[in-house]
Order: sequence, then C-alpha cells, then structure tokens
Amino acid sequence: MSERYDVIVVGLGVMGAATAWQLTKRGRRVLGLEQFTRGHDRGSSHGRTRIIRAAYYESPAYVPLVRRAFTLWNELAAEAGKPLFLRTGGLYLGQPASELVAGSRQSAETHGIAHELLDAQELMARFPALRVPYEMVGLYEPDAGLLYADECVGALLDCAAQHGATLRFNEPVFRWQADGAGIRVETAQGQYSADRLVLTAGAWIGHLLAELGLPLTIWRILHVHFAPEGDDGRFDAGHLPFVLWQDDSGIYSAFPALPGQGVKFGRHDTGEPCTAETVRRTVTDEEVDDLRYQLNRYLPGAGGSVLWSLTCLYTMTPDHHFIIDRHPAYPQVIYASPCSGHGFKFASAIGEILADLATEGTTSHDIALFAAARLGIGANA
Repeated sequence: MSERYDVIVVGLGVMGAATAWQLTKRGRRVLGLEQFTRGHDRGSSHGRTRIIRAAYYESPAYVPLVRRAFTLWNELAAEAGKPLFLRTGGLYLGQPASELVAGSRQSAETHGIAHELLDAQELMARFPALRVPYEMVGLYEPDAGLLYADECVGALLDCAAQHGATLRFNEPVFRWQADGAGIRVETAQGQYSADRLVLTAGAWIGHLLAELGLPLTIWRILHVHFAPEGDDGRFDAGHLPFVLWQDDSGIYSAFPALPGQGVKFGRHDTGEPCTAETVRRTVTDEEVDDLRYQLNRYLPGAGGSVLWSLTCLYTMTPDHHFIIDRHPAYPQVIYASPCSGHGFKFASAIGEILADLATEGTTSHDIALFAAARLGIGANA
C-alpha cells in the first residue's frame, strides 16, 4: 500500500500519542505507527501512575512547560470524560543544600509556586508515616500529584482516533527517507508518505536517527509495588503525599498507597545500562530486598509483601535534559522524547510543541534548553 498523510508520527507512547492528539485537533491527517501493541510495557510510558510536580529541582526553566502541561491534561480529561490526575501533594526531602531541596526551592520561589519548607520534626508531625533524619528538611508542594499513566496514554490515543487519526500497532518502521520536501516511511505493511515526520520513539530513537549519533544512554529502571504492613491508612493518598528523597545512597520516589496498588517505590537517579533490545526484564530477590530496605528507612512498614514489579527504560542525555529539535539535514523531520526519565508529566505540552513545529515551523514555547546543538548536533528548531 502507499498512502499519503499530512504528518506521520512514529512511536505511540505518551509523547507520540499526545502529538497525534494535538495534530488531529488542528484538522491534520495523521498516521501513527507503533512497533508494539497498544499500551505495551516495553518502553517508558506504561504503568498505573506518574508524578507531576511544578517545584522542579532539575531547573526553573521547566516550570512554564509543566504549568501548560497541567492545563492540557485537564483539557484531555474533560474531552475523554474521565479523571486523569489525583492531587496528593508532593514532598522533597534532603539536606537543605541538596540538589533536590535547593533546586525545588529555587523553582518554587522563582515562579511563585505554593510551598512550605519544613524541618524534620514538623514533617513527622504533619505526616506520621515518615521517619526523617534530624538534619534533613522537606519542601512540601500541596498542588502536586499523580497522573494515571495508562489512562492518560489511552485517552490521548482514543481522542486522537476520534478526531480522525489512523493508528497502526504492531507495525515497526524499517526506514524513512526524504522525498523532496516531504518524507516516505517504509514498514512491513507498505510505504506511507507525508509532508512531515515526527519521531517519538523513546529508547529506539537512536536507531531511527543513526546518522546523527545521538549521545544517549539507556537505563533499566525498576519499580516495585509493595503492600504496606498494617491497615491504619497512614500510607494512603490523603494522609501521605508522594515523597522524593535524596541522601548518600541516591534519589528515590515513593508514591502513596492507592487501592489495589499499594506503595510504588523505585530509585530515580541511576539504572542498569542496557539497550532497548537487551534490557533485563527479570527482577531478582536482591533488588527487591534493597528497595524494601530503602523504603522502610523513611516510611517504616510501607515495604511489606510484593504486589508486583515493573521495569521501564530511561533514555538519558548527557545533561539529563530533553531533546526537541529538527533533523539538521531534513527540516521536515522533527524528533523528541529522549526525556531522561522525567518526561511523562510534560507529554501533553510536548505534544503541543511538536504539533506546532510540524504545522507552523515554530512554537511559542521556549525550547532553547532542549536544542540538540548543545550536544554538538544540528541546529535548534
């Protein structure tokens, strides 16, 4: 077959799904291609929940983008007719000068984000489930919370399809090539042509852009859902916010207990190096025991029996910031989603940016931080 579209989107995780939604709302004829099944668990977008926070320790430059993402997630929830966000509050623990606390405080103060800075005694009085070393403090962001991740991706795909997108699953892309000012994409099922190509392939982006030599590293990340000990509800959403903490052993994230999900817990700042093809999906008892130990240090009793574990992929840039840019030789090709493990919350806004670039050639969002040129590749979009 040979069909022509306005835009082809390759990769239908959260970034590609958001892009398809935004493009179809603008009346564009869109083809989305995904190598795996709908809602698959092979990449970075699957799971019940993801954190969304505005007091962004990584850089204050992210705050306007996450605020726009909040707005768009709310718009999607209204369109889909289902809740996609749970306000739990967010808590960031560490030494006062730690990257996590100092960076979150800088973003909160720079952008006027509601927050409180609490010492260890105040934290344990406010949240009895916590045990906090006396030398630590916590920045509390009351308006942060959790996105229902699988529901978000499903809503984006459903709404894109309702607006007219053609979404094809189990159809890997073999290759793409420029076709004059447009592009041609080849899969096992046929060839497709379009004016623009958007690549949002996560850990597979390096294969599709091999000629650019993107300096990406793939990490295997493990999360475990634990059933808390006891039934007094102290770990439940409503009594406990999500908690990030940084100490000498690393940066960890603990989600409050949700019905049927327990407490989700994992390490954020490092992972086992791998490739998208060779990632180890099995989980060892030693890995689970280590996470249980780390969780129970700060939330004693939260790490009970294992409900389930899941692995996902972080596609890391050297500076841990995103890449959103055009191909330096083919400006009709736009690429994104090496999001370094903190991109899900932004997907609704990144989809808007990618749709802007594909339809208008520019965007009103400030994406200078995400230019590939900082890594010695191409030119800024």
